[in-house]
Amino acid sequence: MLALLLLAPMAPADPAWAAWGWLGVRIRDLSEQEMEEISQKFGLREGFGVVIVAVMKETPAEASGLKNGDLVVAFRDRPVVDTRTLQWLIASTSVGEPVPLTVLRRDAGRRGVTVRVGRMPDTVAADRIAAEFGFLVRDPGAQGEGPVARLADGPPAVGVVVARSSAAAAGLQVGDVLVEVDGRPVLTLAAVREALLTSSLERPLPLVVRRDSERVPLLLKTPSR
Repeated sequence: MLALLLLAPMAPADPAWAAWGWLGVRIRDLSEQEMEEISQKFGLREGFGVVIVAVMKETPAEASGLKNGDLVVAFRDRPVVDTRTLQWLIASTSVGEPVPLTVLRRDAGRRGVTVRVGRMPDTVAADRIAAEFGFLVRDPGAQGEGPVARLADGPPAVGVVVARSSAAAAGLQVGDVLVEVDGRPVLTLAAVREALLTSSLERPLPLVVRRDSERVPLLLKTPSR
């Protein structure tokens, strides 16, 4: 599954999401075949990393020269073994701080790239909060690419439930229409995102969903980290 950078802990009294670091890329983990190929080409110690699937326009990643297909193998001097590791490392970095990354590029081999970390946009931060609890939201009436559909009018529904997550344990299901998030009524994806931004990753997240014409209350436990 693709991941959007980047996420960090939220404190109830302080909207920590306002200072979360962000690069502006879509990333994914390596497949086993890719790990084997990289190990053979660059050495056993290089059989890990995170693939940049897409560099977004007008973002810190684009300004730094990162490219689609780059394999990020180190953050400063720390190995990057999966998407979650890179997400947390970037998110915990102060906005505006320059960060050295080590990447492998098909046509240039190993190289260093310095990225000045930006502030995560509110819409991305809200979607990442939902992802930490183990679900992604779509709008049934919207058309768009990726696991989260573009913003549009209409009732927001659950598009993805991550296995072994807080959402899965609580019984949230794909197709559930969100009615309340953290005690706030929600009618649109925009309202869902606003409610998520006032929630906290340090306490459970109460939801009310509509399923087969019934209202179903759910309580998503605090995400384990």
